[in-house]
Amino acid sequence: MVIEFSKYHGLGNDFILIDNRHSAEPIVTPEQAIQICDRHFGIGGDGVIFALPGKEGTDYTMRIYNSDGSEPEMCGNGIRCLAKFIADLEGKSEVNKTYKIHTLAGVITPQMQANGYVKVDMGTPFLTAAEIPTTLSTAEDKVIAQPLEVAGKTWDVTCVSTGNPHCITFVENSDAIALEQIGTLFEHHPVFPQRINTEFIQVVKPDYMKMRVWERGAGITLACGTGACASVVAGVLNSKCDRFCTVELPGGCLQIEWSATNNRVYMTGAAQQVFQGKYSL
Repeated sequence: MVIEFSKYHGLGNDFILIDNRHSAEPIVTPEQAIQICDRHFGIGGDGVIFALPGKEGTDYTMRIYNSDGSEPEMCGNGIRCLAKFIADLEGKSEVNKTYKIHTLAGVITPQMQANGYVKVDMGTPFLTAAEIPTTLSTAEDKVIAQPLEVAGKTWDVTCVSTGNPHCITFVENSDAIALEQIGTLFEHHPVFPQRINTEFIQVVKPDYMKMRVWERGAGITLACGTGACASVVAGVLNSKCDRFCTVELPGGCLQIEWSATNNRVYMTGAAQQVFQGKYSL
C-alpha cells in the first residue's frame, strides 16, 4: 500500500499527517505507525496524525498514534499541525477561521491566526486524581505540590490533565535535568496507571517559564502543547506564574492563557509544513 502524507511540525514536535477523510478509522495500524515514525528506516516523527470525517456535529475527527504505537487522547502541538493541514487540504488560509475537531479528549476548537500561527481553545483543565488519573491524592483530591519519590529523590509534583495526563515539577535549572535517564521512570511510575507526561519547569519570571518534557509514548520531544498548558495551570496553582505566560520549549515558545473568566486554557503557537511525499508500507 502506498500512502500520501505531509510532514508538519509545531516547534519541532513533528508529525506525519494523513488525509483519512474517506474512512472513519485510521488507514494504518499502530504497528505500521511505529515503522513510519522510525527516524532511520521510516519518515521519522513523534507521531502519525489522521484527519478523519467529523462526528457528533464536528468538522473533523483527530486520531493520533505515538511513535511507540500507543494512542494518546490528544496532542496540543499535533492539533495545531492538524488545523494547518486541514486548511491546506481545503485550500483556505482565512485568518480567524475555526474548526471543531472531535478528539478522544473531547471537542477542541483551533482558530487560524496570521503568519502560520494557530490559537487553540483547549477547554478546562482537570485537576482531581481520578480525572488524571493517579493514585496520588490529598483531602481535596487534588495533587498539588505532593511528594513523589523517583530515582531516590523526592520531587514535589502537581498533576493536571489537559486532555491527557501531566506531572509537573518545578526545578531551579531545567537544563540540568538528566531527562533521558529520569523521564521514563516518571512515565512508568506505579502511581500513574495510564502512564504520564512529565514537565520540568524553571520559572524565569512570573510571565515566562522554561520547560523540558518527557512525553508518554514518545520520550524526549522539542515541544509539548498540552504540557505547556498543564504547566501554566500548575504554576498558577502553586503561585509561581501569571495566568498569561510565555512557555519556552527547546523548539520555541508558546503563549498560554488560563482564563480567570471562563476557566478555559488557550494555547497559541506556530505550525509549519515541512514536506510532502508518498510512503510504501
